[in-house]
Amino acid sequence: MIKSLKILLQKPIITVFPTSVLTLDNGLTFIHQEIPDTPVVVADVWVRAGTRLEPSPWFGMAHFLEHMIFKGTANLPPGVFDQKIENRGGVVNAATSYDYAHYSITTAVAFIEETLPYLAELLQNAAIPEDEFNRERDVVLEEIRSCQDDPDWIGFQALLQSIYQHHPYGRSVLGTERELMQHSPEDMRCFHRTYYQPENITVVIVGGISQEVALELVSRKFNSFGDRCCECPPTEEVARPIIAGIRRQQLELPRLEQARLLMAWTGPGVEQLRSAYGLDLLSVLLAEGRTSRLVRDLREEQQLVQGICSNFSLQKDASLFTITAWLEPENLERVESLIRLHLEDLLTNGISPQELTRCQRLLCNDFAFSTETPNQLAGLYGYYNTIAKVELAMIYPEKIQSYDAQQLQKLAQEYLSPHHYAVTVLKPC
Repeated sequence: MIKSLKILLQKPIITVFPTSVLTLDNGLTFIHQEIPDTPVVVADVWVRAGTRLEPSPWFGMAHFLEHMIFKGTANLPPGVFDQKIENRGGVVNAATSYDYAHYSITTAVAFIEETLPYLAELLQNAAIPEDEFNRERDVVLEEIRSCQDDPDWIGFQALLQSIYQHHPYGRSVLGTERELMQHSPEDMRCFHRTYYQPENITVVIVGGISQEVALELVSRKFNSFGDRCCECPPTEEVARPIIAGIRRQQLELPRLEQARLLMAWTGPGVEQLRSAYGLDLLSVLLAEGRTSRLVRDLREEQQLVQGICSNFSLQKDASLFTITAWLEPENLERVESLIRLHLEDLLTNGISPQELTRCQRLLCNDFAFSTETPNQLAGLYGYYNTIAKVELAMIYPEKIQSYDAQQLQKLAQEYLSPHHYAVTVLKPC
């Protein structure tokens, strides 16, 4: 579901964008929201340096670099950053996705001016020393091997490869063992100097700190970016994937106790946000909650699946709509056929006003519950500013409630064909 103000549908929506957004002289974007009553500050740094920007010789580089960022600089030995943050009771998180790399510090207000400079130093001046590079590569390789023991990861990765055959979204964010063994520290330094530049970076500060203090801190500490690398191989532009017919694959896995059925359709990227939000509604309609269509029919009434869910994942380019079921192998064909019948019914007969109201209420409440803490707000603002524009972060409830039943039916007809989709089946050996 898309990153989603506790809103009652009977009341008018008031869309107020509560943050300040500034572009610094060097091109870095600064976003701030003060929450006076909280003793906590969250500093989120988002970098447009995800997997989709990796050139073909360097697949897996973005995630590996996320690890290496914490291995020190010329002025900050490895391990010092973690020690400084932990000694102040702070928490550090980092993640890499197709569209971004994300680094976050959560700390008490009194310590943000002491701790954020360490993260700024790492992000701007990562040394990527060779000895640490070789040690950390083993850590990433173990992460890859661990994922390869997870049948759900294997199935989803196979599904992505089937859909995004020539697109970066079809690769594993982790890369492969073969690809990682070909990387060098100098290659990674080049990737870092190319993409970890201020015009690609958003720094979000949310919590009990004033804009004046936060802005001065960010302006002073995020101002020592290295020279851009001119030798980074270019990335290739690829067309949005199109699924013609039913693209089917089956995997047989040892030690698999239960079969999986994964069905997927591609959707619009951020350039068509309203359509993307509509697919969120359709995801809830089909398989979120006991009264949703697929859960009620296939799990509650016919008991053909142990579990079934639907999800829409917003991405910068081609987004992804999935339906996943856990079931006994002998029910695979029947369940897939019944899901297609449900889609035919949706495309032909549409949805009722009561169903639409339920979906809208659920998503608006989800949005409310996911924007209650400084961490959630900082993540929301950084995410949207990285893949689109931060000002779009607060329009979600308005757009969700703007749909009527006919518009939603038309959207389903455009994107959720029962005759054009990808399906991956996992069966026990």
